Amino acid sequence: MNYIDTHCHLDGEEFKADCDAVIERARQAGCTRILVPAINLASINSIANLCSQHPDICLPMIGLHPEDVNSEWQSELDRIKQSLADMPSPVAVGEIGLDFYWSREFEQEQLQAFEEQVKWAVDLQLPLMIHCRKAQNELINILKRYARAIKGGVFHCFTGNGQEARQLLEFPQFMLGIGGVLTFKKSHLPEVLPSSVPLERIVLETDAPYMAPTPLRGTRNEPSYIPHIISKLAEAYQVSADEVASITTANARRIFAGI
Repeated sequence: MNYIDTHCHLDGEEFKADCDAVIERARQAGCTRILVPAINLASINSIANLCSQHPDICLPMIGLHPEDVNSEWQSELDRIKQSLADMPSPVAVGEIGLDFYWSREFEQEQLQAFEEQVKWAVDLQLPLMIHCRKAQNELINILKRYARAIKGGVFHCFTGNGQEARQLLEFPQFMLGIGGVLTFKKSHLPEVLPSSVPLERIVLETDAPYMAPTPLRGTRNEPSYIPHIISKLAEAYQVSADEVASITTANARRIFAGI
């Protein structure tokens, strides 16, 4: 059984001591690709180094995370754009988006930064890796302006209800990223997903080192844990784990060309 982790912060400090071992465990578990998103300018070098050391499995995405948007956003975004041009074969613009969960201090800056990066993706014909928290209406309003031109992408870490899922799936070239939250005891996703989201619209992700699935919740997450997510999806959709892995892998390859 093979699978793809479409969102993993493998360049983070949490993996500094044993990154090679984490990658080897991922391979042994069946992981064939790990997509690694930038969150700011500082993370781009670490991602470039990681992906150059493991080019057969680690692939870069470049963007400015909404929580890293501040009053200096335009200057940082200009430098990230240059890095995007210099990076060999980035697979997506991301991790970008909107996040108003903690604060709306830089709301307008987030909106502007997000829209500018959506334009990059249109110009370069790259998919998007989108983070959205407490900002779905605002995010949808921006995406609608570019709906016909966007190549596609992933709504990362979906944890919403059926109505929110249906809104996002109105963008036919996008997938929902499903991770460890699916396995949590109080998660409503095992009921929401089969009733609202075809399996053909789902990709797998860890968001490692965060949100490790049950029974490993509370530990550092890593790509080798995705089989726990696959098992829960198989149970929810009443199909085999092999079918979940096969369909979600095909979905990821449809969005991210060349992986």
